[in-house]
Amino acid sequence: MDEKDIIFLEQLLYNTDKDYVLSQLKNTDNSLFLHFFAANYNWNSGFDVPTVILQNEACDLGTGLLMFHYADGYRLLESSDEISSSSLGEWQDFMNKVYNRLVNLDFKSQNISFDPELTKIQKYKLKKNNPDLPDMLISKSPGEVVNIPKI
Repeated sequence: MDEKDIIFLEQLLYNTDKDYVLSQLKNTDNSLFLHFFAANYNWNSGFDVPTVILQNEACDLGTGLLMFHYADGYRLLESSDEISSSSLGEWQDFMNKVYNRLVNLDFKSQNISFDPELTKIQKYKLKKNNPDLPDMLISKSPGEVVNIPKI
């Protein structure tokens, strides 16, 4: 991405017109732009934006994995009961969608790598509690490692 794209990304991240932001994210075909946006998104602002990113055909597997972990996917991996017992309906819906897309490899591209950076001990404990846990949820995704600009 060039500097013009980074400036647009920054403007979009701080734009208060949610409909405009959602429209721009729906209409982009730049998977790197979506990845950088998701990485810099304020996750306390709800799940409308991450859902639009996830639904965009340009959303890469690495971006899906990033969003899973940034949305507190580790909590889900520790105990699948977290989803059903949560009173946060928006979080439940998003986590179910992103989880299903990830385990079904339902992404058109796998060009951007994301590493959840779990320790060997964390991975061991998760696998011990759930031997059927797909490795791809706790391991680095395939693709190119990109340096995410902090905006």
